[in-house]
Amino acid sequence: MAASRGPPLLGFRALALALLLAILLLLGCSAAAAYAGAEGVLRQVVGRRGDDGGGGNFFEPFNVTYDHRAVLIGGKRRMLVSAGLHYPRATPEMWPSLIAKFKEGGADVIETYVFWNGHEPAKGQYYFEERFDLVKFAKLVAAEGLFLFLRIGPYACAEWNFGGFPVWLRDIPGIEFRTDNEPFKAEMQIFVTKIVTLMKEEKLYSWQGGPIILQQIENEYGNIQGNYGQAGKRYMQWAAQMAIGLDTGIPWVMCRQTDAPEEIIDTCNAFYCDGFKPNSYNKPTIWTEDWDGWYADWGGALPHRPAEDSAFAVARFYQRGGSLQNYYMYFGGTNFARTAGGPLQITSYDYDAPIDEYGILRQPKWGHLKDLHTAIKLCEPALIAVVGSPQYIKLGSMQEAHVYSTGEVHTNGSMAGNAQICSAFLANIDEHKYASVWIFGKSYSLPPWSVSILPDCENVAFNTARIGAQTSVFTVESGSPSRSSRHKPSILSLTSGGPYLSSTWWTSKETIGTWGGNNFAVQGILEHLNVTKDISDYLWYTTRVNISDADVAFWSSKGVLPSLTIDKIRDVARVFVNGKLAGSQVGHWVSLKQPIQLVEGLNELTLLSEIVGLQNYGAFLEKDGAGFRGQVTLTGLSDGDVDLTNSLWTYQVGLKGEFSMIYAPEKQGCAGWSRMQKDSTMFSTPKGTDPVAIDLGSMGKGQAWVNGHLIGRYWSLVAPESGCSSSCYYPGAYNERKYHIPREWLKESDNLLVLFEETGGDPSLISLEAHYAKAVCSRISENYYPPLSAWSHLSSGRASVNAATPELRLQCDDGHVISEITFASYGTPSGGCLNFSKGNCHASSTLDLVTEACVGNTKCAISVSNDVFGDPCRGVLKDLAVEAKCSPPSTTKEPRGDM
Repeated sequence: MAASRGPPLLGFRALALALLLAILLLLGCSAAAAYAGAEGVLRQVVGRRGDDGGGGNFFEPFNVTYDHRAVLIGGKRRMLVSAGLHYPRATPEMWPSLIAKFKEGGADVIETYVFWNGHEPAKGQYYFEERFDLVKFAKLVAAEGLFLFLRIGPYACAEWNFGGFPVWLRDIPGIEFRTDNEPFKAEMQIFVTKIVTLMKEEKLYSWQGGPIILQQIENEYGNIQGNYGQAGKRYMQWAAQMAIGLDTGIPWVMCRQTDAPEEIIDTCNAFYCDGFKPNSYNKPTIWTEDWDGWYADWGGALPHRPAEDSAFAVARFYQRGGSLQNYYMYFGGTNFARTAGGPLQITSYDYDAPIDEYGILRQPKWGHLKDLHTAIKLCEPALIAVVGSPQYIKLGSMQEAHVYSTGEVHTNGSMAGNAQICSAFLANIDEHKYASVWIFGKSYSLPPWSVSILPDCENVAFNTARIGAQTSVFTVESGSPSRSSRHKPSILSLTSGGPYLSSTWWTSKETIGTWGGNNFAVQGILEHLNVTKDISDYLWYTTRVNISDADVAFWSSKGVLPSLTIDKIRDVARVFVNGKLAGSQVGHWVSLKQPIQLVEGLNELTLLSEIVGLQNYGAFLEKDGAGFRGQVTLTGLSDGDVDLTNSLWTYQVGLKGEFSMIYAPEKQGCAGWSRMQKDSTMFSTPKGTDPVAIDLGSMGKGQAWVNGHLIGRYWSLVAPESGCSSSCYYPGAYNERKYHIPREWLKESDNLLVLFEETGGDPSLISLEAHYAKAVCSRISENYYPPLSAWSHLSSGRASVNAATPELRLQCDDGHVISEITFASYGTPSGGCLNFSKGNCHASSTLDLVTEACVGNTKCAISVSNDVFGDPCRGVLKDLAVEAKCSPPSTTKEPRGDM
């Protein structure tokens, strides 16, 4: 890099001159993390294929069928846990680590949509590279011994731009989406056939030794089918028969399609699906979308679904006859580039999933659900043994039990010594009150809104409301430039040590309105997408208005200004008059009325239409469009209003910097940057392999590129204050002002950050952050359940548990170790994570014993019993509470000398 040149950033100032700025930033960064490939001995493997797909099968070829109870894998019923991972929302380098975490968390199946607009960006031109390398993704899933649920659609919804439809599709003459329309059906069949053929060619179906066991045609069509009348019904039946005719050899599903044909499994999408039953007794009960979180809109709240409620919903599903449940999402990821859906959905697709946007375990959600999956698997022999319905026992007004067994169970007596396979689920669906229930000759205490799972119809292995998993606090190490002296460079120190690299902000002005030779002029207001074809978020409309001296005198005498009105706009519209910003409007098909300052003579009026994600859900998507609708009118003139709708308008697609690719490192020689500030700023960026985030909270709205990669849109809006109160404090909530930069997009040094900033901000406050769990903590009672690892299956298939004490387990993220125990107490501690305090009862040896067991290790387990710590207060129920610090191995500290 040039000696005087540092970081550039691209911005758009809404100052008096309303400049569009381009600001460039060079960042030094540690080497990109190397992601380990999938490893391990695989079940049913006969020969392992590498990432290139060469040689052998992943599995012994097996058939997939189903009966009324479950999906049959190789002729055997299975209770399957599926988990969602959309391959384009992560980088290929992230896939192996993510898939391994899915497996570790107890998933049997990975589910993904197939994204039509990513794979066929232009008609007949297919793309299966980089983040859209579906074949590589499928093979990595198989390499971990997991199955794949492929939701081909090809309509996805998924909060993905245009619901996954390519924009070119709407330009086909006579086309109507998702109805009995020949042009649409022809294109849909071509694409679905393309995907199925590719999967067959790569031998990825189960009967070929591949991982694909289920596939989906269409998506939630039942929600909108009524809008199309009988044409909708015919289309649904056509889609089903078209899919079946592709002869894939495995089952097809349709979600939220209660009138699905007999050959197609209809499935449930919802927060709770325990009451769902398919439309035929011959079909198993499948939950294709278990919404364990939710998406977010710009300026909206960030949703959170507690781990306890998610676990309750899943346990109830299997309790009441469910057979396959899929988390939507288990990892949400990032809407890189311009893939976020609309209207106005954010770049992060974190979804409050068990694995966060950066690929880090979200605890306690991930750990709690892992324990749930283990408990369900302990019950699998009993769950698949029941041919009809389980035994149902009413235990109270809002309490019930379902017992799965190979024979009739006398629930009033003890199950001790009973050799038959038996598992039970005890539910308390009261939202507020504990309940004590009597069954199997014992009393069981059930917390509100919870399910207890008894794999042996005697001992509780798991309760959905009692969390035994740790809590991880997603603290970031961050920094931003500060100005201590004009002569002494400021420091952005993210980690100790490492080189500090010079940085200087540079800027480039964007032209308002027309900037290139590819503009054109026509009479009338054209629809945004018809002009841009979605190659850019931005479309300029420019016209000229002649103002008389009588108009100016009229406004002066009345003390008023004329206004520009537009009947409807989406998503953002900005009004410029003679090169200056007059005002903006945000919304989904809302009206705009903007007072403007005009001068005598010829005035240039420029409108900037901005898309923030195309509509991804609903009927008639092809008709939604973008830009402006209705009349464009200049009001308040001396002779009345002037209709500008049919005036001569000049159109320019996109931004000059965008199409000149000044965000790309190889284009810097022609970028035309000028220095923005005199002080240099020194940057040191995160070392190691932790995910990297950039905090753009000091900026306004725009798009961000790193080394030529479009991270996505950013927009710093204030979310509403409603939501969780202090009583539902949840460490590790994500933040929409932070954006994921995949490490593989970074170099050791001289990284190029370019922002297109629309509304202004302070680039000196931008910071990089290493994202990891800095603190982990847990609290376990001595009367908690034995560790699930203590359970085993007897030769009869029945589960049993040996006498074992509860355990408190802690684990740092990959690449980190427990460096310090910041709190430890066995006795009666109070408070919660980051706020523990000792009670009147406390074992003085706790800190030393926990330190010895944990410090220096990535993970540790401590038995919670008097045998370990002694009994500091006889006759009192005791808890073990521990809080630990996670750090890179080189920063491990000695234990504190006091508490």
